[in-house]
Amino acid sequence: MIPPAAMRAAGLFLHDSIAVGFAGARAPHADSLAKAAQGWSGGTGEVGDDGGGCGVLGRPGMKLPAPQAAFVNAFQIHNQEFDCVHEAAVVHPLATLVAVLLAELDRSGPYDGARLLTALVAGVDVAACLGLAATSPLRFFRPATAGIFGCIAGLVCLTGASEQVGRDAFGYALAFASGTMQPHVEGKPALPVQIAAAAASAIRAFDLAQAGLPGPVDWLEGPYGYLALFEAAHDVAVFESLGTVFRISEVSWKPFPTGRAAHGAIVAMQILAATRGLTADRLDRLTYRAPPLIARLVGRPARPDMEPSYARLCGPYLMAATLLRGTIGLGDFTHAALSDPACLALAARIAIVADDNPDPAAFVPAQAVAVLRDGTREMVDVTAQFGSPASPLSLTQHLDKAAACLAYAGHIDHHQPLADVCARLAELPDAASALHALQNL
Repeated sequence: MIPPAAMRAAGLFLHDSIAVGFAGARAPHADSLAKAAQGWSGGTGEVGDDGGGCGVLGRPGMKLPAPQAAFVNAFQIHNQEFDCVHEAAVVHPLATLVAVLLAELDRSGPYDGARLLTALVAGVDVAACLGLAATSPLRFFRPATAGIFGCIAGLVCLTGASEQVGRDAFGYALAFASGTMQPHVEGKPALPVQIAAAAASAIRAFDLAQAGLPGPVDWLEGPYGYLALFEAAHDVAVFESLGTVFRISEVSWKPFPTGRAAHGAIVAMQILAATRGLTADRLDRLTYRAPPLIARLVGRPARPDMEPSYARLCGPYLMAATLLRGTIGLGDFTHAALSDPACLALAARIAIVADDNPDPAAFVPAQAVAVLRDGTREMVDVTAQFGSPASPLSLTQHLDKAAACLAYAGHIDHHQPLADVCARLAELPDAASALHALQNL
């Protein structure tokens, strides 16, 4: 029996993911990617084409086959680094999972809302446990490599597929699993493309299993299974928690459209400005000392030719922009914002430095130390990431984020109806019809 708190969390993060996916339709490269996916469908992607029948967030009238629709939706959910994350697992479980389940709602069913929420809970459990099983630093892009298996769990739960189909589908997910950290290092849009590929591949793996193709059996612990290939060291004891600990309740919102590793630094800068009177002209230099994962993921230097995908993972730029503009939002990644000379000059005086924390997945504790031009120092300690279960968004903050995403996408009229549907989804007999009526898919 899934606790009511976990079901409520599933509805909240479904709402968050859909709103973020709408905003992602306006992000750089999103139109080009959608056009490529239309070409793969063998049609124009418009309603009535023989090319498919699954909707795409923020693209009224576009219909694609399930793998392509999941591909585009997953890209849009993750492409602005605004989707929720399980911090300890270093996994974005909803980007792949929501995209896949939305596609499945369109091509089979109908399924009631409670069943959809249950599938979300199951999928997050599997993806998060794969991340939590790792006891060594991140080697591959886990939101994609673990995400595909979360999608299989969600599909099996939603459709009621047999145990054998599930086993075979997990085996084919291993065959398709991929995701390198190189796009993260370079700040390239291939990063969300990997999440998109995981979503599309999950549907194909599930379809192969449903067609009766036997898949590899020992996909998790085999000599060439997931853990042996993708993680340097692991402990499978965490899987004993399946069915008793519901990881959806451990998922964090992203209050800012950036890499999660930068969120503590952004909040620290806001505190320095609001409570210590810090301004750009008073700052000589600033060091954000944080666990090694933070320095690795967002410690890169700011540069004049930054692409948005690079800047979202650039802690010095994000801290500088926060001090100058007050916060970080979807509008802070335009060419004009990224090339602002004052912001770049300020970013050059900010450094993200690794501490000696031995936890390979730690985000906190961290400390921002600002040295002022008069020689004085101001410090802020970060003990919890804003948006995490230890410091969650209020319902009002959650709704404000969703509204901002839908307004950015030009669909603010969907805001209140979508919020209402997600809040009462467990009571609805047909999840797809309810969501379609509001999203204009």
